[in-house]
Amino acid sequence: MGFDVALRSSLQSQSTAYGFWLTVPSAAVARTLLRAATASPAEGFSWVLIDAEHGLISDQHYYDLATAVAAEGASPIIRVPWGEEWMIKRALDSGAHGVLTPMCHSPEDARRIVQYSKYPPVGSRGYGPLYASHAFPGVQAGAQYDDNADQSLLAMVQIESRSGVESVEEIAKVEGLDVLLIGPFDLAKQMGVVRGGEEHEAAIQRILKAAKAAGKKAAIFCTDGAQARARAEQGFDMVSVITDQGAMGDAMVRTLTAAQGKGVEEKARDGY
Repeated sequence: MGFDVALRSSLQSQSTAYGFWLTVPSAAVARTLLRAATASPAEGFSWVLIDAEHGLISDQHYYDLATAVAAEGASPIIRVPWGEEWMIKRALDSGAHGVLTPMCHSPEDARRIVQYSKYPPVGSRGYGPLYASHAFPGVQAGAQYDDNADQSLLAMVQIESRSGVESVEEIAKVEGLDVLLIGPFDLAKQMGVVRGGEEHEAAIQRILKAAKAAGKKAAIFCTDGAQARARAEQGFDMVSVITDQGAMGDAMVRTLTAAQGKGVEEKARDGY
């Protein structure tokens, strides 16, 4: 018997998989946001990106966050700080349903990341998933997890540099790689172009096309719902809709302005 990964199931259904960025090390915040979506007319989130690259989260928080997200029916995806083998191992052993590695610049980078994410003989992931199965309801430690991890867990990389864009067709062809995610802020800065400008958008579309051509899934970070909808309509398989920080800040401002009768017009977000 295998085990279900919410995000992989959503991606296989051909529908867009919606998620959000978690930057605070709080299982309570994660569960609150997931339950709010479930109780709404929306379909709910199928994944949460646990951000250990830029947020306040470190690997000591992985286990609690991964198990909390999984308990609410979504997939915890951990973004590690860098493509180091020990970092990927720690995330997977904490119960991540997938690992996102930033700054993938070449096919060699992608092959290393896949290697670090898979058990021998396919890869080199060290064995010791003592607590990983806790993030998979109904899955017992041992053979049920061990025999299905390589096929069920997701290996994901971020394309966010000029070299990554120039190599994206070859990166996308790397066997064992599941998802290419675009980090639009870094992509613009690393390329030295205007975010939202023609060259920036051309790079985004090139990454999307390369992923699709190789049979891989394409994902992108979005700052609000309108932007997420536009990217979904372009064919992106995974889109984030906002960060926890952004959601909480926006909600506070909306209710405060309503209380003061100021009726401030809602504007598109220009950051995390």
